Amino acid sequence: MAKYKFRLETLRKVREGRRMQQRQALAEAFRAEQVLLEQRAELATEETELRAIQRSATEGRYLDVNRLLEAQRYELLLKARAQELAKQATLLAAETDRRRQLLVEADRDVRVLELLEERHREEHKRRMQRLERKQLDEAALYRRHECGRPLRGR
Repeated sequence: MAKYKFRLETLRKVREGRRMQQRQALAEAFRAEQVLLEQRAELATEETELRAIQRSATEGRYLDVNRLLEAQRYELLLKARAQELAKQATLLAAETDRRRQLLVEADRDVRVLELLEERHREEHKRRMQRLERKQLDEAALYRRHECGRPLRGR
């Protein structure tokens, strides 16, 4: 029986490589989202600390104006940072979706070739089985003819 060889094996390997690259790109986007979440958590912690500083500046007998002004400037910085992180989160979500879609397409491209290979492999198997049956039938006819037995149906 002849060994089966898929003609598009090289193309399948190229597409599998592309799919692996897309998986890595999506994993990088997920890591970036994780870093962004960590930065947002740190920002929330800093905002909580700022509130404590603002409360301590207004408590007691004397109002610490310098400390309060410093806290207000820091609050403005934190708000700007929060806006920047929100903008980055929006951009990153769009990029993650784009990379996810590219991975889906690459996966589909590989799957198409896998299905095609499966069909070709099955067709090759059927062809080889028909050839083998034909050879066995011919061998049986040859033996009967050589042994002098009459063939059925003749």
